[in-house]
Amino acid sequence: MSSPQSEKEKTARLQQLRAEIKHHDELYYRQAQPDISDQVYDQKKRELDDLQTELDPLGLFSETQNQQATKPDVGDDRLDAFTSHRHLQPMLSLDNTYDEQEFFEFDQRLQRIFGTDNLTYVVEPKIDGVAISLTYQKGRLITATTRGNGVEGDIVTQNILHIEGLPQVLPGSSVPDLIEIRGEIFMSHQEFERINEEREKKNLPLYANPRNLAAGTVKLLDPKEARQRKLEIVLYGLGGCQPVNHFSTLSEFHQALLDWEVPAVEYFRKVPHAKEAWQSIVELDELRHGYGYPTDGAVIKLDSFAQHTEAGSTSKSPRWAIAYKFETERQETTLEDIRLQVGRTGAVTPVAWLTPVQLAGTQVSRASLHNADEIARKDIRIGDRVIVEKAGEIIPQVVEVVLSKRPAQSIPFTFPDSCPSCTTSVVREAGEAAWKCPNPDCPEQVKGRLRYFASRGCMDIDHLGEAVVEQLVEQNLVARTSDLYRLTTEQACNLEGFAEKSAENLIRSIAQSKDQELWRLLCALGIKHVGAAAAKDLARSFRSLSKLAEASMEQLVSIDGIGEIMALSIRQYFEDPGNQSLLADFASLGVSPELEINESTGTPWVGKTFVLTGSLTAMTRDEAGSRIEALGGKSSSSVSKRTTFLVAGPGAGSKLDKAQKLGVSVLDESAFLALLENPESA
Repeated sequence: MSSPQSEKEKTARLQQLRAEIKHHDELYYRQAQPDISDQVYDQKKRELDDLQTELDPLGLFSETQNQQATKPDVGDDRLDAFTSHRHLQPMLSLDNTYDEQEFFEFDQRLQRIFGTDNLTYVVEPKIDGVAISLTYQKGRLITATTRGNGVEGDIVTQNILHIEGLPQVLPGSSVPDLIEIRGEIFMSHQEFERINEEREKKNLPLYANPRNLAAGTVKLLDPKEARQRKLEIVLYGLGGCQPVNHFSTLSEFHQALLDWEVPAVEYFRKVPHAKEAWQSIVELDELRHGYGYPTDGAVIKLDSFAQHTEAGSTSKSPRWAIAYKFETERQETTLEDIRLQVGRTGAVTPVAWLTPVQLAGTQVSRASLHNADEIARKDIRIGDRVIVEKAGEIIPQVVEVVLSKRPAQSIPFTFPDSCPSCTTSVVREAGEAAWKCPNPDCPEQVKGRLRYFASRGCMDIDHLGEAVVEQLVEQNLVARTSDLYRLTTEQACNLEGFAEKSAENLIRSIAQSKDQELWRLLCALGIKHVGAAAAKDLARSFRSLSKLAEASMEQLVSIDGIGEIMALSIRQYFEDPGNQSLLADFASLGVSPELEINESTGTPWVGKTFVLTGSLTAMTRDEAGSRIEALGGKSSSSVSKRTTFLVAGPGAGSKLDKAQKLGVSVLDESAFLALLENPESA
């Protein structure tokens, strides 16, 4: 029997969970590349909430106790390249459950609130797509916005106008003056497989699942490219509405969707009590694979909008609704081969090649095997019959071997001792699970670094896609990222699929990236542990690569959010002779950005940290953050003892409470605007 955890062990676990969830939020919301299932993610969130409540019931825990840990934000899919739009009504996330008893406990909580067991619910599918909010004014579509942080999202109207069935005008005379209709954008399994088949013919990496590809398509910077992929939409939810009493129930709103002939959910049940709602959940689980959109659960909501208002919401979720997630799906198939992939960091990852099998509504032929230790622990062998699991449309995983069906001639899988790309002997660092190729000139690593360098979150170079990267490396035109800036139009013309105009566009995009912000180049370098947020912190603090290269450990760890592990990684990067040569090459080619200083005001807010919460009317929170950073300050997402000011607009919640408990100065919007006018007074 294990001994109870000490408070120190619980605190360490809390900090670990915060870091893990922040990492997975970044993968899911911003990169559309989750690497764990919804169920595993939900388990981590629940463990985090339980530990946080146990250790810190008053919300006073100081994130500064460990600079490597930061409190995870509610999911935020916003990107700097898009314009933000404020929702009329916040887009909250739903609480999830995988347990029948917990569903009935949800009903009992509502019975206590309303003092009756006569509660009418509606049941509909939980669609695993990309949340979207369509704003109509006088019946005309004016804006399509992603969920964002729930208060404001990215405007993506141009990327979805091509969707067949997207209502751009609502017919009839019963349309409200202003209305937000919520729904999901998704990609059919058929379209997903069509795109992957084309990529397979070109020897390009395959997309993991329809949800990720749909999310990436919605956020493409080029609407023309988005139109080449067939997206679909389904609508079911009501956001803001003027007049506010236009609809009294969800079932009335659903009927309006049908009257307007918009694509609505195929399954919608109005039921008089929770027991019948549960019967509908069971029924939906049987029917859902026949629908054109991916579903991973059922959503149960009170029908009455008046009861929505009375039940209210927490800071993250409405109390009047819950999502019941269906069980993970499993299938048995044959593991035909184990192949190895090499990433940009040199990590060698094993992938299972399977006899194709239908799983969660789509055909699966690849699955993750994680690492060599996982293969050995489960004794996975080529030729085995294996159980494959797919939860929430995430990359499938081999969960176990059917030993009773193992072929008599099978032999244990031996993880190769050399890189499958360049044959260099692989190594494994102490404490790490992955084997790595230590050769920085390994072709697959070079391709990975180029893809990462050019990605939207880094240098954001248009026209430098997968196929182009493959050719540049295979034709020995690019050996490291700085070589991109030596490419000529003539060389680009010789690439397959390129003509003079497309070659000129590529070279122009590469040249324009020289003017990107310093933090983007810092992120693009691929320094271990340094993502976009840390890159911005480093850029604000040192303002040039040369100054950062000279920074000591003491200077680095003094920056809020930079801990010893990250600081050590930064020092090791800049002390490496190969990296020094690369940075010198960048500088000689004119790629050496510095953070500009506002000459008129200087940087009076250096060392000051602002946290924004609630709604702002004069500007978006992104615009406010940019103004803060232009004055030398830092815009943070979490309140701690190091916070200088909390800017609190209407709707401020737990962050305001915490700031008041910690004695942080609180500004309303008018006081913040006055401070912007006279920054020296801060």
